[in-house]
Amino acid sequence: MRTNHKTAITLAAVLLAAAAPAVAQASPATESGTAPSACRPANHTAKITEAPASAGHHHYRVTLRAPRGYDPCELAGSPKHVRFSEHGSQTQITAGRYGDQRAAVTFGPGHPVHFDIQVPNSARQVSADEASFTLQALDGQIPGTSFAEGGLKVATGTLIGPLQQGA
Repeated sequence: MRTNHKTAITLAAVLLAAAAPAVAQASPATESGTAPSACRPANHTAKITEAPASAGHHHYRVTLRAPRGYDPCELAGSPKHVRFSEHGSQTQITAGRYGDQRAAVTFGPGHPVHFDIQVPNSARQVSADEASFTLQALDGQIPGTSFAEGGLKVATGTLIGPLQQGA
């Protein structure tokens, strides 16, 4: 009887271990039964990395990624209300926008997107370690503020490019 009891416990542990990945991969669902949008700030991550420089400018790439379990969505143009912070203190630098503000991109799990931060070399630069921004859709603003972390330097005249496909 002791052997059957051990076998039953082992079998139960194996079944629970096999079920755990399925539970972990289940889509977070709303009350309507559909997955939440990847465009909502809480449902994606963003990271700032240095990008190749161009004549007269430093560039940084902000890449957004959404984990599995969220519905893809459409984003358009450059993020708005971009603010930069260093160790939690907001800088005085505000950013403009450049490029096509009507071009839409699909964002979601397996479909990362990115945008460019273009900083003029000629202006006095300020260090930052975080950017906050509001994403845009063709029909308006996505509610909430997204955050990206990573070291960068910003200056008066900084511009934000439109969202593009890829990481």
